[in-house]
Amino acid sequence: VMSTSSASAPEIEIFQYIDAHQSDFIENLKEWVAVESDSVQPDRRKEVVRMMALAADRLAGLGATVNLVNLGSHQLPDGQDLPLPPVILGELGKDPQNPTICFYGHVDVQPAKKEDGWNTEPYTLTEIDGVYKIFRNLYGRGATDNKGPVLAWINAVETFRALKLAMPVNFRFVIEGMEEAGSLGLENFLEEENQSFFSDVDYIVISDNLWLSNKKPALTYGSRGNACFFVEVECGSKDLHSGTFGGIIHEPLTDLIALLDSLVDSTGRIQIPGIYDSVAALTEEERRLYKSIEFDLEEHKNNSGVKKFLFGTKEEILLHLWRYPSLSIHGIEGAFHEPGIKTVIPAKVIGKFSIRQVPHMDLSVVKQQVVEHLESVFSKRNSPNKLKVSMPLGAKPWLADINDLSYKAAKRAIKTVFGEDPDLIRDGSTIPVARMFQTITQKSVMMLPIGAADDGEHSQNEKISRHNYIEGTKLFAAFFLEISKLH
Repeated sequence: VMSTSSASAPEIEIFQYIDAHQSDFIENLKEWVAVESDSVQPDRRKEVVRMMALAADRLAGLGATVNLVNLGSHQLPDGQDLPLPPVILGELGKDPQNPTICFYGHVDVQPAKKEDGWNTEPYTLTEIDGVYKIFRNLYGRGATDNKGPVLAWINAVETFRALKLAMPVNFRFVIEGMEEAGSLGLENFLEEENQSFFSDVDYIVISDNLWLSNKKPALTYGSRGNACFFVEVECGSKDLHSGTFGGIIHEPLTDLIALLDSLVDSTGRIQIPGIYDSVAALTEEERRLYKSIEFDLEEHKNNSGVKKFLFGTKEEILLHLWRYPSLSIHGIEGAFHEPGIKTVIPAKVIGKFSIRQVPHMDLSVVKQQVVEHLESVFSKRNSPNKLKVSMPLGAKPWLADINDLSYKAAKRAIKTVFGEDPDLIRDGSTIPVARMFQTITQKSVMMLPIGAADDGEHSQNEKISRHNYIEGTKLFAAFFLEISKLH
């Protein structure tokens, strides 16, 4: 499978070592997957803390200086305080001649229970045969998100030590245990550490996402942001009966439906004036990137269970997923939604929608445009009801420069290990941590995924294939060599 034609002598030696130690690396992953480090459920917090200790020990075993930093605690909805798991800071190597790479990963996971529809025990890494041994899948919660990639990076570093090869780069590690619960405490911590821990870092690498295809490697260089909105319409203090009041009042739900209907048309185009004004213009160079991308429209339809998309070509679909804004309506709070009939007029309803925004769109401007549009639609209805629009959450988009050295080095490493050039992709969803690192440290941030599109992160039967886990380990090792050559 691997093309070693372009591999150098040290690379061949490294790849042979990794192949020979596959079963050890899988054993390591088995040990990590067995820890139920679910950060979403408070009763599992001790397991997350135990997982942080395991990861810290593993880094210390590489010879790294490891610091477990206390992040304090957070308040649960029931009012009790729960300590946050510590963040791991690791340092290995201080050679001023070498570039310094900081790797970010997380070792907490999404909740999982066998009865959710898993075919295997979610916390027992289970290898299931594929057609060929290399395509066997390793099933378990956290296998791809994100324990597998974190271990692949550690295994790659360990390979250099085992072979007594000089380290081509200096390493920094930031490993957290609250990513699945929103990375609580991480942002403040990064700001505090920015002047010290990150001062000598040249590149930040995150491997916490997936390829676009099941077989073709990818490099991710951008993601959309997300602005979430509530639009509230209220007529009075209590729900009313439609027999007694229907026909004589301005009903809040009628107002709200008109407001929601004004947001987006049947072609998916957002109807808010000015919303597209600051969307970055599509360059020729960028349009070309979309041509070579491996993306199966039919497969995507089958995965989604949808008969027809808004667009008919690969390019249009990807452009509208990645680099144009979209608006989705998520629900209505306060409306009657149980089965059966209830002739009620709700007194207050809240519509919920979000806009995935893209580079050059400004969150405060987007908010203003939304508010002005909804107020204008509402005023034309001459309704005496109260309107309130708010934006409870706003996450910014992230975009990297694909001409950065880290991207060049990663492209070369992918070509060496996988024998082909990667797809350069964006992510339609939001990756807060990439944006957070870029904004705070002002360093080059790259997303270098090793998981395949069908890994099922957050889903039942999450897996990483043996192939991706082992070749991903080689990819990281080759990347260290490439970046030290280019730097």
